[in-house]
Amino acid sequence: MRVRAGVLVTVLGFALVGCGVQPTGVIGAGEPATGLTRGIRLYYASDGGLRGVPVLDKEVENLASVVKLLASGPPPAERRGGLTNLVELGGYTVTGRGTRVTVRLESPYAGTGRDQGTGQLVCTLARTQSVLDPTVGTDEVEVTLRRPDGPDLGPYRCAEFLAG
Repeated sequence: MRVRAGVLVTVLGFALVGCGVQPTGVIGAGEPATGLTRGIRLYYASDGGLRGVPVLDKEVENLASVVKLLASGPPPAERRGGLTNLVELGGYTVTGRGTRVTVRLESPYAGTGRDQGTGQLVCTLARTQSVLDPTVGTDEVEVTLRRPDGPDLGPYRCAEFLAG
C-alpha cells in the first residue's frame, strides 16, 4: 500500500510540475489588429492617410450631428498622435437614405474631391450611415457633395480614400 501511495504521489508530482512548457515572457506580435469595428468613427487626416477614431462618449442621432463632431477636430490625444482635421464647411445640410448620402453645401467648397478633407467627410458619413441604417454596409454607401458654385463632387465611397 505504501508503494502505491508513493507511486501516486510521484505521478501527481510530475503532473503538477508541468508538461514541459516553459515561461517565455512577453513576445512582440507586431501592430494591433486592424479592420472593421462596430460603432461610429470620425476620420481624421494624418501623414499616413486617414485614420478612424471611435466615438465613445457622445450620442450620434443623425448625419448632421456627426459632421459637427468631425468639424470640432480630433481629441487632444489623437492630435498629439498626428491627426488633424482638414474639413472646412460653411453651412450645409446632410441627408441619407439607404446607400446614398448627400451633403448640400451653402458656400464654396475648397476641396478637390480627391483630397484628405473630402475623404474625412466621406468616410465619416459612410460609417455613420451604416450604423444608423444597419441594413447598409459602410463599403456600400456613396457620398455626394452638392456645391452651390460648381458641379457635384462624387459620388464617392470610403474605400477610394483608404486605398494606397
